[in-house]
Amino acid sequence: MEGIEGKVALVTGGARGIGAAVVDGLAEAGAIVAAVDLAESASRGGVTSFVADVGDPAAVARVVGEVENELGPIGIGASVAGVLKPGSVCDTSDEDWAATFAVNSTGVFTVLREISRRMLPRRSGVLVTVGSNAAGVPRSGMAAYAASKAAATMLTRCLGLELAGSGIRCNIVSPGSTDTDMQRLLWTDENGADRVIAGNPEQYRVGIPLGRIAEPADIADAVLFLASDRARHITMQNLYVDGGATLRA
Repeated sequence: MEGIEGKVALVTGGARGIGAAVVDGLAEAGAIVAAVDLAESASRGGVTSFVADVGDPAAVARVVGEVENELGPIGIGASVAGVLKPGSVCDTSDEDWAATFAVNSTGVFTVLREISRRMLPRRSGVLVTVGSNAAGVPRSGMAAYAASKAAATMLTRCLGLELAGSGIRCNIVSPGSTDTDMQRLLWTDENGADRVIAGNPEQYRVGIPLGRIAEPADIADAVLFLASDRARHITMQNLYVDGGATLRA
């Protein structure tokens, strides 16, 4: 992956799941990685752990400054941190709605803002937001999550338009069902994966045409591609990585 080696990369949600896979992939490609999460990440080569809550704008500004002071100018930013609080619209509390948007939307906003403010004078950099295919198709019981991811998706595309003249690229990777702790929260028994793959007509939800649930590394590979020079002429795009589950709605 040309254009990654030697770059400082900041990844939110870097302690587990898709975020950890992105951290590992960037480190293997030679990046100097800052893994940001609510708790310290496991120590590994080429990775430095930073603790911050992306739902706190002051903490985001602090950690971005710390990363640049300790590791150098950020060349790659990957906003992966996210939360899921399932529930119908009628059953969603004000607190759950606010908490979901604090991380999935406002958190992405503050991360992108703080990093892009530093990239602009350098006229160089790549920003990737990990969204969700739920942002592009209605899901029962996931309105807060889907709405927050849709907001983050359009935010990233608008930022990409604003920064294009400075040579800074902004793209989105939208995963479908991926084998993470968040996905398993939605399963009621050991057959949860099979039900996701098969789909549920009663919920107007198609299955996964490729017949498998994604691994975190599948999503990380897409992030790395968009962060690399192989995607140097791609910006403001939303890459679905869902095995065809949304039929590219």
